[in-house]
Amino acid sequence: MRVQIPEALEWLIFTPARYKVAYGGRGGAKSWSFCRALLVKAMAEPMRILCAREIQKSIKDSVHQLLSDQIKALGMQDFFSITANAIVGRNGSQFQFEGLRYNVDSIRSLEGIDVCAVFEAKNVSKNSWETLIPTIRKEHSEIWVEFNPELESDETYQRFVKNPPPNAIVKKISWRDNPWFPKVLREELNTLKTRDEDAYLNVWEGNCRVTLEGAIYASELRTATSEGRITRVPYDQRVPVHTFWDLGFSDCTSIWFAQKVGFEYHVIDCYQNRLKMLPHYLEVLQNKRYVYGTHYLPHDADHGSLAAEPISKQIRDTGMRCVTLQRIPDIKLGVNATRTIFNRLWFDEANCTEGLQALRHYSYEVDEHGQWSRNPKHDENSHYADGLRTLGESIAGVDKPKQDVQIRLVQYSKGEESAAWMA
Repeated sequence: MRVQIPEALEWLIFTPARYKVAYGGRGGAKSWSFCRALLVKAMAEPMRILCAREIQKSIKDSVHQLLSDQIKALGMQDFFSITANAIVGRNGSQFQFEGLRYNVDSIRSLEGIDVCAVFEAKNVSKNSWETLIPTIRKEHSEIWVEFNPELESDETYQRFVKNPPPNAIVKKISWRDNPWFPKVLREELNTLKTRDEDAYLNVWEGNCRVTLEGAIYASELRTATSEGRITRVPYDQRVPVHTFWDLGFSDCTSIWFAQKVGFEYHVIDCYQNRLKMLPHYLEVLQNKRYVYGTHYLPHDADHGSLAAEPISKQIRDTGMRCVTLQRIPDIKLGVNATRTIFNRLWFDEANCTEGLQALRHYSYEVDEHGQWSRNPKHDENSHYADGLRTLGESIAGVDKPKQDVQIRLVQYSKGEESAAWMA
């Protein structure tokens, strides 16, 4: 059986290395070549292969389908059995599929992985890398990384391109390296090059953007960086920590932690997770050992159902001070409010890495005419942005809070869980 991949990527199969990193623009056949190389290695000897992405809400978000298509295209159906959630070889080779950001316990429990291939890795967070890398600890194990760069400040680009680790092969791959580059993509490439040179350099040549096109807080973050407000911001035990929330369940719940110091807000920490009940987040707050002031919640924290009390009441029932903000009918008012106070924000670069990365990628939607609309995009970056908007609205006074309640302190028991959470 002859399996073809671009010559520029043959090192995936033939050259051992702890890290194998392929980055660049579209059309270089990186994902396609990764899958073929993994299948070849899995046929050659029994292996456990983990195929990972930063966010994988279901198997549909993984490369399961791409691997399945390649198995059929290469005539490997007699060797590999394809199930709904896994792929298994006749020699015992196994392919597993996991998301990184919200599966910390699952990732840490993995054993005996020979190759971990991280696909579309441009937005993999610092926390995800620091969780994953020590887990892939089998002798001679390898970590493969493929991505199209976006911002130079992104964690993956910094970690593997700007400052590559020892024993790493790092190659920039472009459409020129793909001998099967199709005519239809060449036409798309030429059209974009004529219309927008900067976009062409990012999309097809794999160069980083100076700023993300359509990014909502690009100017504010650029100014914060130049003024040194993204730096080390230590926790001051003499000053209460306020939290600012965005609520979700299938979507994320995001929390920012900030201290008011004079006219400044020192944003010292952030946290995000999904598919977790309220007790999980209260336990996170407890474990951080901060002295808390007020917890600011968006308007939907007052929504309840027959199955659960409103989130705001559940938090207040623990004895914590809680404020629920009024609903603002136009999200753009909240975004503008956040912009007005951005020059008062200082961010701890280490503890807020994940949140800052989301803010840098928070952007506007593109309308049916291909133009940037005035509506922020709802994606994996918007939850941290919405949490920061809670901070902006509370400081800028866009609307008065609905509630400001302080009741006696009671002991929170992490064994208590609600029957439901925010939809």
